[in-house]
Amino acid sequence: MRFGLEQRFAAPPAAVDETLTDPGFLARLASLPNLGGAELLRREVDGDLVHLDVRYAFAGTLSSAVTAVVDPDKLTWVDAAIFDRATHRSEHRIVPDHYGGRLTCSYTGSIAAAGDGAVRVVEGDLKVHFPLVGGRVERAIVSGMEEHARLEATAVDDWIVEQG
Repeated sequence: MRFGLEQRFAAPPAAVDETLTDPGFLARLASLPNLGGAELLRREVDGDLVHLDVRYAFAGTLSSAVTAVVDPDKLTWVDAAIFDRATHRSEHRIVPDHYGGRLTCSYTGSIAAAGDGAVRVVEGDLKVHFPLVGGRVERAIVSGMEEHARLEATAVDDWIVEQG
């Protein structure tokens, strides 16, 4: 399933990039709904490139059709990303901790100036390999990603204001 998301920010692209790769901000993401954690596993800076590996856990509600084939306690994954702060682009690969052969996902993000702020466009591909319920699970995941994107944009703006 191809998906796309858009986030709008009050701050310029460079500030958004810095926030999305800030360990303090990443720790705050754990407080967003439906995330059971945001654990920074790796952060390496090489010039304009920032390599991030962040483990997330799903803590939302799933339908009985989904829980019939998926253990909610095993819905953890690593977002392995490379952020290029010079071009304001990022590449992400989702690596499930469990059900590795059942889900594949990768996406890119690009941040551009928009008025006094910025807009981030995320585009990617998601495939859930479960007979009968795969499409339903894909739609549920993308719906959750859309909700998370809205909440994350607000959290980014709040973080930037707090940091001065």
